[in-house]
Amino acid sequence: MAQVTKITVEATVNAPVAKVWKVWNTPSDIIQWNSPDPSWHTPSSENDLRVGGKFKNRMEAKDGSFGFDFEGVYDRVELNKEITYIMGDGRIATTLFTEKDGKTNVATTFDAETENDPEMQKQGWQAILDNFVKYTEANN
Repeated sequence: MAQVTKITVEATVNAPVAKVWKVWNTPSDIIQWNSPDPSWHTPSSENDLRVGGKFKNRMEAKDGSFGFDFEGVYDRVELNKEITYIMGDGRIATTLFTEKDGKTNVATTFDAETENDPEMQKQGWQAILDNFVKYTEANN
């Protein structure tokens, strides 16, 4: 079996962990921040945040040219600390939340897929995370 490339993206949010956790996991918030750039959007989001629970975020290009469901099953959920899930294709992602001095560091490590360049994947996930930070801080 081929070696899996792991990619980590991270950012610090100027907000307490309870707020960050809520915005990260609430479908009405997810549809607001879950896109890498303004040409994309997330028209729908479902989230059953518990071990064995599923999530599904519909991501689409605003021009209608492309869309896909980003979905997975939760493997580990530790309130305000960790979320690990297995994506539909078997890849794993873990997000850790660490609060310090009223700010929260969010770090996601995920298995790269093999179709796209790892650096491109990192940039895409980082752009979504940066969008999350902007949205969360603006709504704090």
